Formats: sequence, structure tokens, C-alpha cells
Amino acid sequence: MDLVLKSFQKENFFDFLRTFSIPIGIMILIAMMVIPLSPVFLDVLFTSNLLVSLLVLMVALQTFRPLDFSSFPTVLLFATVLRLGLNVASTRVILSNGHTGTDSAGSIIEAFGAFVMSGS
Repeated sequence: MDLVLKSFQKENFFDFLRTFSIPIGIMILIAMMVIPLSPVFLDVLFTSNLLVSLLVLMVALQTFRPLDFSSFPTVLLFATVLRLGLNVASTRVILSNGHTGTDSAGSIIEAFGAFVMSGS
């Protein structure tokens, strides 16, 4: 019983998070590609993805030495995998709900499509 209670302590929880954060993230990414997402949640994910991309760009532009941002390849890999998952999820939503109207896949996808097509 003491072992179970010790596992719920703060230090053990952070050890658990440090150990299993990547597998949990991969499972969430796969679930995002398989489970249909709501257009509102897809808009939130696209917005957060754009903000993370802008943050990485700002940090990369402000570094003076390469070792100041030595985690750049890892951050770039995670951002690319997240973007790939978002592309799969948005394509799935567009193909399954696209017949209901232009706003069926979310307002960000609709706005970007209107921008690219120049209103035609």
C-alpha cells in the first residue's frame, strides 16, 4: 500500500511524465489521425501550430551562435510531425464533411481556402 501511495507523490509523477511523455504524445497523435476531430478543435490545433511555428522562427532569428538553440532539430522534428498529423486530420474532416458546406472543416481552413482561391 505504501508503494502505491508513494507513486502518487509529486516527484514520482514528474518521473512518470519524463519517462512516458513521448509515448503518450505519439498515442495522442495517432488518435488525432484516426478519431474524427470537431472543426472547432481543429481550428484550435491549427492556431496553436501557427503560434509554435512563429515562436520557433523568432527564437531562431534571435540566436547569435548555433549552440544557443541546440535543440532546434528536435523542435523542428516535433513540429513537422504535429503538422503532418494535422494535415491528415484536416483531410479526413474535409473528405468526410465537405459536402455540407465550406465551413464544415473549420473557419481557418475555410479562410485559407478563400485566400488561396481569391474568392472564386
